[in-house]
Amino acid sequence: MTQRQFFGTDGIRGRANQAPMTVESAVQLGRAVATHFRRQQHRPKVLVGKDTRLSCYMLEAALIAGITSTGADVVAVGPVPTPGIAFLTTSMRADAGIVISASHNPYDDNGLKVFGHDGFKLPDDVELLLEELMEHPERCLQASGAELGRVRRVNDANGRYVTHVKRMLQAEFDLEGMKIVVDCANGAAYRTAPLVFSELGAEVIALGVAPNGLNINERCGSMHPEGVVAAVLEHGADIGVALDGDADRLILVDERGNVVDGDAVLGLCATHLAAQDRLPHRTVVATQMSNLGLEHYLDQHGIRLERTLVGDRYVVQRMREGGFTCGGEQSGHMVFLEHATTGDGLVAAVQVLNVLLATQRPLSDLAGRLHRVPQLLHNERVACKPPLETLPRFQSRLAAIEQELGRRGRVLVRYSGTESKVRVMVEAEDAGSLRPIADELSALLRDEIAAIAGAIEP
Repeated sequence: MTQRQFFGTDGIRGRANQAPMTVESAVQLGRAVATHFRRQQHRPKVLVGKDTRLSCYMLEAALIAGITSTGADVVAVGPVPTPGIAFLTTSMRADAGIVISASHNPYDDNGLKVFGHDGFKLPDDVELLLEELMEHPERCLQASGAELGRVRRVNDANGRYVTHVKRMLQAEFDLEGMKIVVDCANGAAYRTAPLVFSELGAEVIALGVAPNGLNINERCGSMHPEGVVAAVLEHGADIGVALDGDADRLILVDERGNVVDGDAVLGLCATHLAAQDRLPHRTVVATQMSNLGLEHYLDQHGIRLERTLVGDRYVVQRMREGGFTCGGEQSGHMVFLEHATTGDGLVAAVQVLNVLLATQRPLSDLAGRLHRVPQLLHNERVACKPPLETLPRFQSRLAAIEQELGRRGRVLVRYSGTESKVRVMVEAEDAGSLRPIADELSALLRDEIAAIAGAIEP
């Protein structure tokens, strides 16, 4: 197996038109996917979707060129949420699905995510096989003449996905009389999300529904929920839903204008499912980033929390291994395996609405029952990513801090899988200690990494 050159924790991602997010990489990936998923005597079909970034036009054309050059066919669906691509890949019986999106990142980034025919993100070993094919294009299939692939554009893809999500609302409920604010981040759900809630009967106040190629995630959506907060208070809405650029995550706002993150969503949904005996093994899967308060809250209800590495793919992997159906990330990736194969902001929102309607309680009450341990997340931009264990001064101080905190807190340090950043997360019962600890560790990281980067420059 080769070392990863393209794939990170969530597909391939980077600045558009710069390595690895180049036209050449998109062509190579298209060829690799079509070659890998070809079965004997079968002409592969690859579904291709995207979000609303300007660079999606360029990358879509390159991806389609790569796929069709191998003799595989393409179903192009245009701007559709990432979880919609996962759903459509299975429902349209495609051999694979590829979405062009950088999720919550700014417009000048982009990414490529691949789903298998079952709608799940690819495991590490398959991504490595794709990398080998990308690095050795001579191993990819090459068609000519009548064997070249064809492209079919499907215009009703969003409608199919809307129908799928609407089915998530329990049959005895509708949203008549509810007022919902939804911020689509000028991204892939700008058509889909307002339709879901309005067709279920709600009055919808829609924000972030005017994409221009450059404004995706710009001061809107789940990364900037303050617009939803203001709209909920202005319109007296029952709930606010803030999606990110590809709608695979959400942040909620309750009727009082309080922001509700993924931990609170997991807590309220898991306890409701457990009360209905619909939570397999009374277990929830979350990542290392989830607050200790979630763990304590679930424990009070006899529910076990399992933690994974950061990334919804690792959450899904553990859920499938253990037969669990409820999991997610504090950042808003919610996974309900009974209904979706990946993080899905709209499916998660409907699951929360099911709980609100079943309990007849407002979101502020249900989400407010989870009491968090004070937490701080600090992001530090870095020039390179040396293994953290090779930084002696940082490791020495980290060990001392962890010993001082004991069971009253914890520290988690990791590199971003999609950006040139190191993330320092600190939790402690003493809120006043968070900033000094985060600042000290970040400074040590910055200095040691800068020294390494300077040493390797030519």
